[in-house]
Amino acid sequence: MSAPSSLPLAGVRVLELGNFIAAPTAARLLADFGAEVIKVERPRTGDELRNWRLFAGDTSMLYRTINRNKRSVELDLRTESGLRAAKALLAKCDVLIENFRPGTLDRWGLDAATLAALNPELVVARISAFGQTGPMSARPGFAAVAEAYGGLRELVGEADRPPARVGVSIGDSIAGLYAAFGVVMSLHQRGVARAAGQQPPSPVDQHVDVALHEAIFSMMESLVPDVSAHGVPRVRTGGRMEGIAPSNAYPCSDGDVVISGNADNLFPKFMRAIGREDLAADPDLVNNKGRWERRDELDDAIGEWTGGRTRAEALAVLDEADVPAGPIMTGADIITDEQFLARDMVQHLPVDVAGETRHVAFPGIVPVLGEKSLPVHHVGPDLGADNEYVFRDLLGLGEDEIATLLTR
Repeated sequence: MSAPSSLPLAGVRVLELGNFIAAPTAARLLADFGAEVIKVERPRTGDELRNWRLFAGDTSMLYRTINRNKRSVELDLRTESGLRAAKALLAKCDVLIENFRPGTLDRWGLDAATLAALNPELVVARISAFGQTGPMSARPGFAAVAEAYGGLRELVGEADRPPARVGVSIGDSIAGLYAAFGVVMSLHQRGVARAAGQQPPSPVDQHVDVALHEAIFSMMESLVPDVSAHGVPRVRTGGRMEGIAPSNAYPCSDGDVVISGNADNLFPKFMRAIGREDLAADPDLVNNKGRWERRDELDDAIGEWTGGRTRAEALAVLDEADVPAGPIMTGADIITDEQFLARDMVQHLPVDVAGETRHVAFPGIVPVLGEKSLPVHHVGPDLGADNEYVFRDLLGLGEDEIATLLTR
């Protein structure tokens, strides 16, 4: 079960108090690079993600993916014995990651002062819909709300239709990335303070505060500066990116490709590759401003060319011309793709699926350290798989105490 000691975060122990995707994503990133992550789940039911997109058995592939390389322990923090065990764990951990509504842990007896008393150097990362402060901090919210509030939803889809949503919980995942970055930054700060003979910040002094809507907002490029400086709002443009052309999805005879021929030096080569010397030589198209004004004309010309070719044929021509392009991949495409496979970005791991062990394809670990993905140690664990290790070996609890914790 232990990760290799050579990994960057080996020796770091993390307690995850989180459901769904945001906090578990942050903890998964730490686990991928060697941290020992102990995921606390509700007895009997566990993380609700176990049932999301559940097609067979009692644990979804979504849970298995988001919670890979972790340990699972069952604790009810609303009971005296569960809270006592959580406190004992926190005294032995370097990091706490949680994504409850602000104030929840305080009500359960895990306020900042208590955390600091348990572990003065504990790094605490909190993920919530609207952050720990401000007039909306107490509100609940999932990624869908954050994506709307942070400005993303307004830009996704076609201009003549209601805003769409990307097909994954992107707000949760981005927040998880920020939380993991905040944790690593805080661990570094702790190390610097220790080396200087100083006391690192305690949970009272500092915590990593990630708001879902702010994580989205941080990805919105010049959305606000453009409005502030020029009064120009961003609008939905479908497969295009506003102000950039030609860059879009184009149909081939057997599927779609994405082509980005929008750089000034690329555009003439792109047009010559598709047999449109007239567009390559047009002085009005030498820069992006002119190309954006004629984006419909350009997309029609490109679509006419791709429509008469298979994806492979079109991509071969574009590759020869050094024009960035690629197929729109499905999950099935990715599983057999040579580029993903060459870097071990698809790894097959044994999983119990409704009583049958199957070798299932899972995504590898990003970023790569060296030439290939680190190996995924194991998929998200069964509920309570590490109860014995955590309660008996780590906390030294007796059989009666363990029985009390696990009473159904």
